[in-house]
Amino acid sequence: MALRPAHVIMKALDAAAVGRFWAEALGWSAYSPGVTTYVGPAGGLVWPDPVVVGIDVVPVPEPKTATKNRTHLDLATTSAAHQRELVERLKGLGATPVDVGQGDVPWTVLADPEGNEFCVLEPREVYRDTGPVAAVVVDCVDPRAMARFWDAAMDWTLHEVADDHATLRSAKGVGPYLEFLRTPDPKTVPDRIHLDLLPYPGDDKAAEVARLRRLGAADLDVGQGDVAWTCLTDPEGHEFCVLATA
Repeated sequence: MALRPAHVIMKALDAAAVGRFWAEALGWSAYSPGVTTYVGPAGGLVWPDPVVVGIDVVPVPEPKTATKNRTHLDLATTSAAHQRELVERLKGLGATPVDVGQGDVPWTVLADPEGNEFCVLEPREVYRDTGPVAAVVVDCVDPRAMARFWDAAMDWTLHEVADDHATLRSAKGVGPYLEFLRTPDPKTVPDRIHLDLLPYPGDDKAAEVARLRRLGAADLDVGQGDVAWTCLTDPEGHEFCVLATA
């Protein structure tokens, strides 16, 4: 048994507007199958997408706090010119430069219209085939521990693990990476961005949730009530959900 990422959840006051921003930013489309706005490749809604990890923007009443998100997206570029052009285009869409203490680095840190931080990376060979999203990046205290948990939780392949970072990617070698970066600061506020995981057809969701608890996940009550998905946290308190298969 194993799970796969279904999409990235992004909370927003104005889900439609944030969804439009990310659709234009990534060259994808925004779909509104219900109260959320799903952002995925153009050509029609395919969920779960077999290659990319889409973004599901969920409306919430609370604005983002001033605290930096512990999960963010890194965007890929193919050349220095592409990086410059993408940064300027994103600013035109409503992104703003932000200082998260990055100092003098080759990537550019921006925030979307509701303040969610993301990075536009300089060209890197490792991300040449990921599509527009190079990586979903999670700040953590112990990347090795996160690698053990998430490697066991999902069917993705562990590519690198070290004291300061860990990296996983789909075993099919497609789509973005999932990266854990060591930071000195512990989690202090609820996650604005998190992953939703999905069992494969025929697998039992309750059994998967029980397996995750044995790996170190904890139950989470965010006021969700009686819903079809299960809210959990990983060993460092990062929130995620396990969805029910159709």
